[in-house]
Amino acid sequence: MFEYRTIVQVTITSNPAQVNLAKVNLAQVNLAKVNLAPVNMTQVTMTNERATPDVPRRMPEGMAGLAKGLAILEAFAGNKGRLTVAEAARASGATRASARRCLLTLTELGYVEYDGKFFRPQPRLLSLSGAYSECRTLPQIAQPILAAARDELAESVSLAILDKDAALFIARAEAERLISSGILIGARAPAYCSATGRVLLSDWDEQKLRNYLDRTALVARTKHTLAKKPAILDAVRTVRKQGFALVDEELELGLRSIAVPVFDSRRNLVGAMSASASSARVSVAQMTRNFLPVLQRYSQRLGKAL
Repeated sequence: MFEYRTIVQVTITSNPAQVNLAKVNLAQVNLAKVNLAPVNMTQVTMTNERATPDVPRRMPEGMAGLAKGLAILEAFAGNKGRLTVAEAARASGATRASARRCLLTLTELGYVEYDGKFFRPQPRLLSLSGAYSECRTLPQIAQPILAAARDELAESVSLAILDKDAALFIARAEAERLISSGILIGARAPAYCSATGRVLLSDWDEQKLRNYLDRTALVARTKHTLAKKPAILDAVRTVRKQGFALVDEELELGLRSIAVPVFDSRRNLVGAMSASASSARVSVAQMTRNFLPVLQRYSQRLGKAL
């Protein structure tokens, strides 16, 4: 809580007998009115003191409330499309009261709905992503190419970019299956243990890669996850050398993924194209033999279109 202590000193030079000094403490008085109409000359001195709370500093023109609201919106992608007030508070670093106000405001504006326990996103949120899609044509260009790859593989195919040390899925062509892999546009996957993430990390030099590993919490998401720095470094070096990444149940039990880089015409890495399948249905050998050539062909097609 901020504490304001303001002292207003008014010195009347025309008639000292009337008023010599007026002190107004705004912590005790909500509004002070001083009528200076009869006075010819007035000197006003104001001093403000503000007790600074122990919170991270932000840019002078930044809006903490907006930042918390956006953090809450991003949190929906990693919480099965629904949030409680407590979950929103943890995701945004806000208090429960502040998170609740943000969620109620988003509900009033039509971005989310509330069923008495959970908040869920509404279609109006798509209008926010529309600005990105209109000015960034990569998802639009990629969509028909991903769809063609999906039709050939009969598996879902995605495109991801690196965003804040995570693989962010920006386009996807979903295969018709009873069980979905749960990957949606806007979803994020840890770069160190996902196929798309390792492909994107392979574009970094050794020092940049080590810096990333130093600042990242390397959590073993399954018993197969590589969560030690030397093992992850070796895995990324292998991707850099062979030109693709294959992750076998590291991100999620029962899920295998393979990814290849997408380079534009100037040989800049712009994304990673991937396909995922159930480990019970597709073996590692099948993924390398059948999936890899298709993904490589369509990633080259996408690169030529950029």
